[in-house]
This record gives sequence, C-alpha cells and structure tokens, in this order.
Amino acid sequence: MIAVYGAGGIGCYVGGRLAATGTPVTFVGRPRMAAELATHGLHLTDYLGADLRVADVPFETTPAGAADADLVLVTVKSAATESAAEELADVLSPGTVVVSFQNGVRNGETLRSRLTEQVVVTGMVPFNVLNRGAGVFHQGTEGALDVQRDAALAPYLKAFEQAGLPLAQHDDILPVQWAKLLLNLNNPINALSNLPLRDELSQRAYRRCLAAAQAETLGLLDAAGIRPAQLLAVPMHRFPAVLRLPDFLFRRLASKVLAVDPLARTSMWEDLEAGRTTEIDYLNGEVVRLAETLGRTAPVNARLVELIRAAETDRRSWSGPDLLRELS
Repeated sequence: MIAVYGAGGIGCYVGGRLAATGTPVTFVGRPRMAAELATHGLHLTDYLGADLRVADVPFETTPAGAADADLVLVTVKSAATESAAEELADVLSPGTVVVSFQNGVRNGETLRSRLTEQVVVTGMVPFNVLNRGAGVFHQGTEGALDVQRDAALAPYLKAFEQAGLPLAQHDDILPVQWAKLLLNLNNPINALSNLPLRDELSQRAYRRCLAAAQAETLGLLDAAGIRPAQLLAVPMHRFPAVLRLPDFLFRRLASKVLAVDPLARTSMWEDLEAGRTTEIDYLNGEVVRLAETLGRTAPVNARLVELIRAAETDRRSWSGPDLLRELS
C-alpha cells in the first residue's frame, strides 16, 4: 500500500493518478481535504487531455494513517518537513520507503536525519498542479517525476508507469533539484502578477524579472560548482537569454521550450489567494542562503522574498514593468 503524506495539490494529484489506475493508495491530510474528497471524490486532468476519477478516496487525518504503508510519498510544504519526519518516525516500520516529492533542495536530508530506520529517497515534481476545488486537480505543465536512483523503488516502478507518471531515476538528484528550483524562481513572479502562468510568461517584463533571478542564481551555482541538469529543450544556462527575447520571438520558441496550458497557476499563487504562508524561504530564499555561504549577495532573489512576505499580509497585483523596476 502507498500512503500520500500531506495530501494537498501535488499529493492528491500524484496519489490520485496512482489510485485511478489500480494502485491501493491512502491519503493523509487535513480534515478540510478529507471532507472535500468524501463529498466529491477525485477528478484528475492534465494539459494533454487526461481525465481520471476516483470515487471512493481512503483518507486519514492522523499520522497513523500511514502506518501500514510500504511506500510513503511526502508532499507536505517544506516548512512542515521536520514535523512530518517526527510524526512518521513514530508510526512507520523499519525499511519503509519514503520519497520526498517537495520543493526546495534540503527536504530529503531533513527526512533522512530523523527517519534513520527507513529508506529515504529524494524526489522532485517538475510540473504544476492547480487545485480547482471540489476535488478537481489539474496538471498544467509538462514533466515526469524525478527521483534519486535506489533499488528500493523497483517494486513500484510499474505502478507509476501505469499511472502515466513514470519515475525518471538519477544517480545524482541535486542538479535536478536545482534545475527545478531555477524554474520555480518564477513562482513569486507569477504570484505577484496574479495572472495564469501562460499570460504572465507571454509578457516580456515579467520574463525579464525571471531572467534576472535565474541569472543571479546561475552565477552562484557556478561559483559553488553545481551544474543544474537540463530539464527543458534549452539548457538552463541559456534560459535567461530566451526569456529576454521580444514577445514575438519568445512565442515562436515557447512551445518548444515549455508546455503550459491556460489553466496553469503556481502553488505560491494558490497560497497567497488562500491566505497561507508560502514556500518562498525554500525557493528564492534558498538562493539567498547559497549566496551567504559563498560570501556573496543575491539582491534580486532577496527582494522577491521581501515582496512575497509583504504579500502574505497585504495582497496586491504587480504589473510587469512595476515589478521589473522594483527588482532592477
């Protein structure tokens, strides 16, 4: 049995795809989500036209719901990783496989430091999932699930493949995590724009904001000796130049660079809309931390952290030119 621990947008979507294709899955999360899925079930769609439903959703609201799992997918927000590790340590059997499917680059280490008798595997979800309410979760961008290569995953590979979410295994997951984080640097820009992803990325001023954040990060990664993996058709070190292109040129390249449908939004936008604390400290804040370890600064990413912190208490929408001026 597979347990999804922290059943929000990513957890419900990934676990739902598994459940819809015949894999036993138990979801563990908040009572609000339990009530929503009890009423509506799960309805899973994606930008390629997938349309799957799960009528009866096994859902638990306490850590004990994961106790009998052979595989646990941890999808809690990064700030909750430490408490999730403590809770799981009390209920999981030795040898249980635990996969971190979370943003950021340090969650696997956090889980591993507490779950010493379990097999902890670092993973990464490259695509966006929009929670549309009433049990509907939509994958709006492309990408497969990425994981650190581990023999303990072998019994589950077929189930993920059948679910349409094959596990891409990597000998070194850190370059993949940083590549995803480079893409996720757009999360605060999208959230501050208050626009769907495709609409935001169609405007050069917003793209120049992202290019500035990425270029700053790439310089720090180079100094740290970390070369991010290539997740898209364009190598990550060339991506800022693509983002800076005029709109008409970017539109011609966009379909080859990144598949984004009109419904796609970022989880950070969802958090601001719901009045929740965001994961900004584990995205752009991670870049600021890297800069500090190198004795450098990251002013663009640091300012994005400040703007999101302000938006958590005083929501406003930024135009592309206004945001670009703020970051320049």
